[in-house]
Amino acid sequence: MERIRKLEKRDVPHLLPLMMEYIVDFYKYPRPSDGSLEKLVNHLLEHPWDGIQFVAETETNRLVGFATLYFTFNTLEVKRMAFLYDLFVSPNQRGRQIGEKLFKSCLSFIRENGYSHMIWETAHDNLAAQSFYNKMGAEKSVWLNYEIK
Repeated sequence: MERIRKLEKRDVPHLLPLMMEYIVDFYKYPRPSDGSLEKLVNHLLEHPWDGIQFVAETETNRLVGFATLYFTFNTLEVKRMAFLYDLFVSPNQRGRQIGEKLFKSCLSFIRENGYSHMIWETAHDNLAAQSFYNKMGAEKSVWLNYEIK
């Protein structure tokens, strides 16, 4: 049985390889520069008003998944809101409802702390993720996402 909990400082060396798997193997993004990912994770630990990470830990204390929430403000509701940026479970651990547990931990966190809502995005062709989010009770937003680089 996996346990979902907030990331702790002692977890950082074990989380980084999992995050690399997510960035490089899953999303096919370039490997972050040395130290940059660790700096980001430590920033969240030291500045919890910017964001929080949850980890999924097995009975043998191995990390097999994580979720990252970043925080910003919602002017329309005059509250803070959360952006679920990462939700990842190691491929060999999928199908065990770890993603559901991570998602529900994020949702509980924002509800217990008075956030207006939680948003996230997924690729148009990521039908597995869309099915998962529908199953979790989510609805497609009325807002469109744009980006510029």
